[in-house]
Amino acid sequence: MVHPGPEYSVSDVHRGWLRGLAEVGVDVKEYNLHDRLSFYSSAGHLTTDGEFIKALDKTDAVHIAAGGLKSVCYDWWPDVVIVISGFFVNQHLVDVMRDRGHKVVIVMTESPYQDDLQLDQADRFDAVVINDPTNLDRFLHVNPNTLYLPHCYDADIHHPGPSTFEADCAFVGTAFPSRVEFMQKVDWTGIDLGLAGNWNDTPHDLAKYVVHDLDNCLPNESTADVYRGALTSFNLYRTEAQRPELSDGWAMGPREVELAACGTWFARQSRPEGDELFPMLPIFESPEQLGDQIRWALAHPAERRNAAERARAAISDRTFDANAKRLLSSLGF
Repeated sequence: MVHPGPEYSVSDVHRGWLRGLAEVGVDVKEYNLHDRLSFYSSAGHLTTDGEFIKALDKTDAVHIAAGGLKSVCYDWWPDVVIVISGFFVNQHLVDVMRDRGHKVVIVMTESPYQDDLQLDQADRFDAVVINDPTNLDRFLHVNPNTLYLPHCYDADIHHPGPSTFEADCAFVGTAFPSRVEFMQKVDWTGIDLGLAGNWNDTPHDLAKYVVHDLDNCLPNESTADVYRGALTSFNLYRTEAQRPELSDGWAMGPREVELAACGTWFARQSRPEGDELFPMLPIFESPEQLGDQIRWALAHPAERRNAAERARAAISDRTFDANAKRLLSSLGF
């Protein structure tokens, strides 16, 4: 398993797959690309004048950090190499691994937003996993061994229970401009709001709600604790994409699955998959609707809890071990 590099939601996907594969009996090891990127990016030396000089520029740091895959594969000789996202794994590395007989799979985490770019890479791998089937036909044309596998939750992390966090409402995610603009129009009066995730350079009217240092990103293991401690939440899709039409997906996002698994009530924007699974949760189309729905849920605790329990039941089978079984079967294992 090749770590994606960034310590954002994609690393949640990576850890989920690690646990899921181990759960179904696979001898799985991690290539810690995130640690290697951090090390090589910061490596350097002090001059006699006390000036710190970096040893490598960004390109060289990435090349060396990812290049270690070749030696690790020589030591382990895995049947399958699974790359999460593939931000830093170049074509040469993929070609070398496939030439040596390793099946190389990429789990593409940016559908549908970056599907044009991901489609350009899809034919390079033995199998492709996508997280939204909007463009599945296009992927199958490029790589017939493409699977749509839904977003999952990790039962060891995402579950109901006590929390160290308390808020009327919480949102965890990245402060994409489209999200910031929408949230600025919501009337948060009387609502104890907590924002977390990646919120640096956020305008003051929202920054005051961020529950951690703005220069930091909420650790992924803390997200579930926030969800458990919030009475309500909401999911807000970003509109930023390679092309505007690519922002209109079919699948619900990973945060919706995690919220439901934690037993947290949330309001949502409409997407076909979410509409099928979560008819018990309200859909909002405007900032005014979102504020009204959160206030309603806070004022009706019994109805709120009932809807949250039904949402949790709806995604009970969406686990990483289930996805691991489907992928292994597609590869002939």
